[in-house]
Amino acid sequence: MTVVHPIARAWITTGGTGAQNYDEFADDAEITAIIEANPHSALGIEMPHRAPGSLGTSFLDALPDSVARLAEAKADGSYTPAEQVVVLYRISAPGEETAYGLFAMVDTDQISTRADEPGLVIRNEDVFIAKVRERVALAEALGHLLSPVLLLQTGSGDELHAALAAATDAAGVPAATDTDQAGRTHAIWLVGPGPEQDALTGLAGGGDLVVADGNHRSLAAQTGGLSRFLAVVTTPASVAIQPYNRLVSELTTTPGELLDRLRAAGAEVEPIDDGPVEVPAAGGTVHLRLAGQGYAVRLPATADARLENLDHALVERLLLRDALGLDPGDKRITYVGGDYPASWLTGEVDAGRAELAVLIAPVTVADFVAVNLAREKMPRKSTWFTPKARGGLVVAELPR
Repeated sequence: MTVVHPIARAWITTGGTGAQNYDEFADDAEITAIIEANPHSALGIEMPHRAPGSLGTSFLDALPDSVARLAEAKADGSYTPAEQVVVLYRISAPGEETAYGLFAMVDTDQISTRADEPGLVIRNEDVFIAKVRERVALAEALGHLLSPVLLLQTGSGDELHAALAAATDAAGVPAATDTDQAGRTHAIWLVGPGPEQDALTGLAGGGDLVVADGNHRSLAAQTGGLSRFLAVVTTPASVAIQPYNRLVSELTTTPGELLDRLRAAGAEVEPIDDGPVEVPAAGGTVHLRLAGQGYAVRLPATADARLENLDHALVERLLLRDALGLDPGDKRITYVGGDYPASWLTGEVDAGRAELAVLIAPVTVADFVAVNLAREKMPRKSTWFTPKARGGLVVAELPR
């Protein structure tokens, strides 16, 4: 028996509804601009309080707008229904490796967060509970899931990759295509009941599934009591990990005092005077941009556990918590994914819209998989997978 299943009742985009997921933005104003430019974007349903005309409204108070927008999208033909399907997914762009995935439903009771907790779906990253509560409320209000959890198939990943590539090559004209903000083409094809569907779901569920993107969404499925959640099962060969940086809008001390506190904690701090401040080429050193100056900082290992000495963990503990007194959930910290270049972060500091940028080298896919299979916990917001599974292409209707 596989833990990956067809979508009992799906709503498939006919075009124009695709969107970045709700948590891919460093600035909420970008969400508002996208919804304003494309009212059919799934972001208007996922983030109703950021839609034009709703600014200042709380997320919960804006949920009736989400319900109305989804109903309108289904009524005006933006989505078409399908039953008992899985959906082939291909993401392509010139100069990039083609990525493959499978939209399907996955058993929620397979989620495991500890080594002694059985289950094939491994989630080992800290989350922000307020975001989880919002996802639970959205699912309860809509009765639908628009944004998939991205899962890496680590057991049969090579076989699944080959099968998805062959299936998409033979599938003919896509049911729909969508172009994302980076120019990538997202294409989908429906596969109904039969031997091909059975083979694909078997491969997709053929080993441990590691949550690569969607820790909050997967926990929301558990918290909300959903028996299954919407996922895109992909392969290690289909993804890369980009930097996941930090931007601090307001320091709790002077820049000089911050650097002194880091040195007192054992860090090596050197100015960067020979060019722009970039993401470090390898781990072990992080780069800081303060007003008018960049610094290379080697943070000292201060714990016995290997993961607690990863760059992202050291930044959270030694820089943000100890030196600045900031909790990870502090609103002054923005977690900035790899879609934003180093120049954007340093530009925010140079323009006075932030006071500190922290640039951190990305972890590798191999290291990420190894950490999760060892059932160790990744630091929060430490992996920015690309390409992202697009929201609003395949919508799963939940049983009532």
